[in-house]
Amino acid sequence: MLESLPTNTTGKGEQARPAATTKQKSAIRELIETILLTAVVFFAIRLFLQNYQVEGHSMDPTMHNGEFVVVLKAVYWFQHPQTGDIIVLQDPQDPSRDFIKRVIGVPGDTVAVHGGKVYLNGKPLNEPYILQPPLYTVPPTKVPPGKYWVLGDNRNDSNDSHIWGFLPQNEIIGKAWLVYWPPSRWGLVPHARYDVPTAPPSQ
Repeated sequence: MLESLPTNTTGKGEQARPAATTKQKSAIRELIETILLTAVVFFAIRLFLQNYQVEGHSMDPTMHNGEFVVVLKAVYWFQHPQTGDIIVLQDPQDPSRDFIKRVIGVPGDTVAVHGGKVYLNGKPLNEPYILQPPLYTVPPTKVPPGKYWVLGDNRNDSNDSHIWGFLPQNEIIGKAWLVYWPPSRWGLVPHARYDVPTAPPSQ
């Protein structure tokens, strides 16, 4: 009788295993690379941009409660905040909260409030965007280096510089850029420019 030949255990079966393992490792590597790339893109975006939800009515009628805004965080790496800019900032009294306000005075400027008007360097500002004239008074005050004077457009219902004073520059998060929600309010944030000489931004 003929003896049966031994089965070849070193043939295609064993050659298929390394190929499958290689494919599996390749898939895992691609997954890890995708996750890492996504994380890098996410943190890069967060480094330059941030979303912010307006809470309260301190910026009425310019910004409304519940609106979502894109904030440009990197813009002030290259330039100083200017009078009229709408910014998002850390609450100087409670770092866990963020506010949205308008820059009125930059370092070196003198600001004052009386007779229902805000004065910048001795001249009244034309502010068609405010809800009501301010009912409070602030004596002429010079903004020191590294600080800013900010107010809400709803002057009589805003927790701002007329209450807690100057805003340190390092508590400015960024410049409000775009309202993206609700869709009916979609559009660029309306910053203002004043026909009043201001202090050089380098001061």
